[in-house]
Amino acid sequence: MTDLLYQTDSYIREFDAEITAVNPDLRAVNLDQTAFYPGGGGQPADEGTLTAGGAEYSVPGFRKQDGVLWHLLGGDAPLPEPGAAAHGALDWERRYQLMRTHTAMHILCGVVFRDYGASVTGGDMHPLQGRMDFEFETMRAELVAGIQEAINAEVAAARPLRVRILPRRDAFAIPDLIRTKINLLPEGIPEVRVVEIEGLDLQADGGTHVANTREVGRIRVADYKSKGAINKRIYVTVEDA
Repeated sequence: MTDLLYQTDSYIREFDAEITAVNPDLRAVNLDQTAFYPGGGGQPADEGTLTAGGAEYSVPGFRKQDGVLWHLLGGDAPLPEPGAAAHGALDWERRYQLMRTHTAMHILCGVVFRDYGASVTGGDMHPLQGRMDFEFETMRAELVAGIQEAINAEVAAARPLRVRILPRRDAFAIPDLIRTKINLLPEGIPEVRVVEIEGLDLQADGGTHVANTREVGRIRVADYKSKGAINKRIYVTVEDA
């Protein structure tokens, strides 16, 4: 199993690892530990480089097969050997933008759930922009303006974030842990990673986040639209404060 360093520390920019297996068909390697986020939950995968055996490879993506996380390697250099030392480096500017964006989405989700009781029906994000769908019957400009004001008040409140990994039973004993309309957590997982914005939001989540809401910057509601009778979409962009 690969030790997922990002689960407990989203701020690791570079890391050392050992190559535990090589997959020539995928042109990929497995590492004993990694700080790369492989994607999921609406957050895109990290990008960066991996240096091993005297060669530097781009890391354009990831593949999970039979429980093994494979780091895909770009370029045409020969693949490194199992047991080789490796050094990974994230595209930090992009990763940090995604951390800010993902936290902004949690702020949006927390405010809408707190103030309107609306569940999330979908979402997606890219660096400094994202969209989230909610179970709203109606949405109008005044409502959206109020949401924008409320989410930026939570940024200004400088709320700390806390990450915990809990036994499944303990996690699911938390009220409203799942904020999505459909529970997307796989059946049978023994542990659940929980991300909390203290005083605002608490939910199961596997992505990367900033340590305090003040790092997000200003959140602007760029647009909104109806996607169905009880499904409304909010688009946000994240800007420097």
